[in-house]
Amino acid sequence: MSHFFEDSMFAGVTLSLVAYFIGTLLKRKFKLGIFNPLLISIIVSIIVLLVGKVDYEIYNEGAKYLSWLLTPATVCLAIPLYEQRDLLKKNYKAVLFGLFSGVLTSLCTVFVLSLMMGLSHEEYVTLLPKSITTAIGMGVSEELGGYVVITVAVIIVTGVIGNIFGELICKIFRIIEPISKGLAFGSAAHAIGTAKAIEIGEVEGAMSGLAIAVSGIMTVLFASVFANFI
Repeated sequence: MSHFFEDSMFAGVTLSLVAYFIGTLLKRKFKLGIFNPLLISIIVSIIVLLVGKVDYEIYNEGAKYLSWLLTPATVCLAIPLYEQRDLLKKNYKAVLFGLFSGVLTSLCTVFVLSLMMGLSHEEYVTLLPKSITTAIGMGVSEELGGYVVITVAVIIVTGVIGNIFGELICKIFRIIEPISKGLAFGSAAHAIGTAKAIEIGEVEGAMSGLAIAVSGIMTVLFASVFANFI
């Protein structure tokens, strides 16, 4: 199978899309958060690569075309935000304070846990951009001297967890305000969480899309400061 992936230009893309399609089928059938399409696609892809003894670099050579769509897809999240611009103007102070709190909480949590677990500087800065979109997080990790590949994995895991448990956490803490829910999803679980926010409602999706951009910028600024703490 390794030779097939090596010889085929689009084998990686095909595997990724088929694995994601399997995830969407399972999600529709069982309607459980654990069957998140992205999570299922990751598991299926890993199993195929392990069974077929396919090197990741060979797989990525054919799957990299999907990565090119990441940035434009993120930019498209500005459309629902534009449609809710009046609501944003009325609540801009609360929105900015909420996003600031979300970013600060994320960075402080990584700092405290890194101290408790005795992580090195490289491992610490690798985790700092865990709650922002991959396109920005990779650059932050590389600039601070972290392990970019691990950063990508951590960002994906963070997003999947937020997608699966975000709505449940909002219910537990009785968070019913659409703006608050959207900001929570976007600032904690970036684009993957935003996908869930869009499912919940238009306002949630718009605010989550805003949170991705603003949280990313704030994290870029504050991460360079927090990086000096360890």
